[in-house]
Amino acid sequence: MDQIYIPKNRTGFPIGNYVIVTPVMSSLNSKKIEKLYFYGLKSLEPIKLTVIKEIFNIIDKKMENYGNIIVTGSFLEKGFGFNDIDILIISEEKANIEIVKEYIVNQIGIKPHIILIDNKSLIEGLSTDPLYLSMLSRCISKKRLIYNVKTKINYKLLDLQLLKSKIVIDNFDILSGNEKYYYLQNIIAIKLFLESKKVSKDSINKIIENLFKMSKDKIKQNLIDKKEFIEKYKQIYNKTFKHIMEHIGHESK
Repeated sequence: MDQIYIPKNRTGFPIGNYVIVTPVMSSLNSKKIEKLYFYGLKSLEPIKLTVIKEIFNIIDKKMENYGNIIVTGSFLEKGFGFNDIDILIISEEKANIEIVKEYIVNQIGIKPHIILIDNKSLIEGLSTDPLYLSMLSRCISKKRLIYNVKTKINYKLLDLQLLKSKIVIDNFDILSGNEKYYYLQNIIAIKLFLESKKVSKDSINKIIENLFKMSKDKIKQNLIDKKEFIEKYKQIYNKTFKHIMEHIGHESK
């Protein structure tokens, strides 16, 4: 049985008082477990939650001032894929993100994709860019998200966004399944945005399954019939491109 000796001459501890004895280092190292805010998902594997909390702790140490931290990307999907972890740091001040990245890699072993963005730019992105809407439709945030944005269609911006997805038509054979899925969901997000429909991970995947008669997992695994896939992909791409070009033409008149 361990014995703990308390000095006879002590301030604030009269004889007969009850005290609680705790290890000094344990008290110093204990951290308050903060509540995380889930959007578009109900739960996550415990190991991934541990990773996210550790990332938040690292950013706390390396950045003095920021508004919020948001984790998104396929990292939040079920399973043990740890490659694609996107982190948005909302801050009004500039910061050396490379230092934060390096520290996360050294401490956790995961290479993150970090975007440093101010609040005004984030709101603008949510108003005009369907990928921002898709990204934040499924995320975990350190602080509560409160964004009431009004959609503004910028056809020239959407044209640039859509052009990225043309790579699948020109370079189908050299792209991975994950890359094909990324460019496909980009087109569907733009399509939904133009139709004034809700842009979310769930709505995008539902349309992909309906149009291509296959799950996103099959596409990511590259289990695709090239001829059928490219034919359907071109139809959606060309229709969306035509829609955008018609409106750009009207705007220029």
